[in-house]
Amino acid sequence: MVPVFDGHNDVLLRLWNRKVGDPVAAFLNGDGQGHLDLPRMLKGGFAGGFFAIFTPSPEDDDDDEDINPPPAHKVSQAAAMAAVTGMASILFRIAEASDGRFRVCRSTADIRAAMAQDAVAAIFHIEGAEAIDPELQALDLLHQAGLRSLGIVWSRDNHFGHGVPFRFPSSPDTGPGLTEAGKALVRRCNQLKILIDVSHLNEKGFWDVARHSTAPLVATHSNAHALSRTSRNLLDEQIRIIGQSGGMIGLNFANGFLRADGRWQSENGLETMLRHLDHLIGLAGEDHVGLGSDFDGARIPSQIGDVTGLPRLTAAMESHGYGQELIEKLCCSNWLRVVERTWGA
Repeated sequence: MVPVFDGHNDVLLRLWNRKVGDPVAAFLNGDGQGHLDLPRMLKGGFAGGFFAIFTPSPEDDDDDEDINPPPAHKVSQAAAMAAVTGMASILFRIAEASDGRFRVCRSTADIRAAMAQDAVAAIFHIEGAEAIDPELQALDLLHQAGLRSLGIVWSRDNHFGHGVPFRFPSSPDTGPGLTEAGKALVRRCNQLKILIDVSHLNEKGFWDVARHSTAPLVATHSNAHALSRTSRNLLDEQIRIIGQSGGMIGLNFANGFLRADGRWQSENGLETMLRHLDHLIGLAGEDHVGLGSDFDGARIPSQIGDVTGLPRLTAAMESHGYGQELIEKLCCSNWLRVVERTWGA
């Protein structure tokens, strides 16, 4: 099996939302729910990835049948910090109880060491910076706790910028750019070597990050707008500049961001994913594309099903004509390269 390093998953939110039982034991022993748990990850060749912490809007309807749901409600800093604390605790307790099989990694060397010993390498990532105050004091604390990757926004506005609402068909040009606090957040993340994720950010905000950041541009889980005209996907000029910056784009497995009709519920074959990979590689270059599954955060093709279906995707890549070196880049080594370039060793 080709080891897979993945740009995005939401398993911590799923575990945090469990109503009964111990979420740590459920993950380590395998609860068979959602897309991810440790036994299935090991079976599917999941070597590591970005473990997102996302604060849901409690008033919002979690029904993804609607192509154009109403805009997401904002969340307070207090609510977001409570969610971050709860999910980060689950992440660290999983690592503590895993007997070394699962590790929270704070450096590139940590990731390589974990993978060399067949342990899952986890990056502490926050999706949407609502838990961080405009003065950025919480950012310093979270960095000391292990935060190494940050998405400035989810698909709603906050102190720092403007997230794209879920709209189809729509361009990502849906509002103004980063606030002054958002530009300061970018500069401070550069100082701390925290990777900045532009997924969910609107177009003007994206270009503000491109102007103000000294790090490679990274979209952990986004697709090609030319093939699926949703506001969440990247325009061709964005894809090109990500490649030119030495950055990365992780292919999102979500049906609604892959399909030409933007529908979530309809079936979606692996060939659609390969078309997006072809497009991304053609514009960004083969060293700047990887996988960003959105496991446990979206409806994905039934041919993959859950994390154990990753070998079916790599087999489809091979049948599509991708060579072994390219497959290994897309599945793992490109992510390690951009992390090392952002964090250092």
